[in-house]
Parts: sequence; C-alpha cells; structure tokens
Amino acid sequence: MRSIIALLLLGTLSCSTDSPASTPPAEASLPDAAESRSEEAQIEKLTLSDEEWKLRLAPASYRILREAATERAYTGSLWEEHRAGLYTCAGCDLPLFSSETKFDSGTGWPSYWQPVEPKHVTEHEDRGFFTVRTEVRCARCSGHLGHVFDDGPLPTGLRYCLNSAALSFDPGKAPDAAPLD
Repeated sequence: MRSIIALLLLGTLSCSTDSPASTPPAEASLPDAAESRSEEAQIEKLTLSDEEWKLRLAPASYRILREAATERAYTGSLWEEHRAGLYTCAGCDLPLFSSETKFDSGTGWPSYWQPVEPKHVTEHEDRGFFTVRTEVRCARCSGHLGHVFDDGPLPTGLRYCLNSAALSFDPGKAPDAAPLD
C-alpha cells in the first residue's frame, strides 16, 4: 500500500505546480550536458540583467524562465498544439524542440522525446520536497524550461515536460530531429 501511495505522489509531482519545493537550487550538483562537450560545440551565452529580462519577456514567461515557476497543467498555449513546426526558447529564440518529437504525454504540458540538438539544452539536479528531478534549461540563456523524465516513448524513453510560456512556436519551420547516438 505504501508503494502505491508513493507512486501516486510521484506521479502527481512529475510536472508539479509552482511551489517553493519545486524551485531549483542555485547550484546544480549534476554536471551540465554542455560542460561535457568541447569548446567548439558550446552555445554562445546570452546574459541580461533582471530589468532587461522583464522588458524582453511577458510576465508569465519571466516567472517561468527566470524564476523557475511552473504553469498549471492544461493551461499553457502549446500543450494541444498539433501543427508541424519548431519550438524555440521564448527568452532567446534558440531552437529547442521539433513537432516531429512532440507527443501527448497526458500530463497537460507540451512533451517531447528529444531536443533538436542535445547541446541546446542543459540538465540540472532539482531537489524537491518529495523527489529529485532533472531540470531542463536553455543552453543559451539558462532559462528554466521544465523537467526531463525517463518515462517517455521510444526511441529515447525520455519525456521533456516543458512549460508553454517558456517556448515560442514557429509553424513555418520543422527540422528533422537530430540523429540518435
């Protein structure tokens, strides 16, 4: 019975709503995916002041990208988007995910099984009250996008569970997914 309750709690926290417990730590203890790549594969960083970010972003996008908030399930503008296109970072326009790898996870957030380029996202340990998750950030502006879980579909088995307000959608572009390693 305890294991069922624990699984139910973890399932409801997979893409939890905004709470102090879901706020990521300032320093992550897992190595960044970008740190393990060579210098030439690095993404040029975009660093702005809080005031510059506030001028650049809509309030909901600022809360998510800069303060690591989470939008409520089934409320974002992109979770039901089914057109072909490219999803970019709402903060810096870096291409992140393609409609080719988007799937309906049943969680109420846009979900993808692979980024367009692995170097375009970084992963960081996110310790919450009940669980340890892996936070996903934009490699260019370090904006909080959401989390990645290992319960996605083949071929990767990953579920990048992201916030709509952290993304922009361009229906005119739909690159193929990066080849799997």
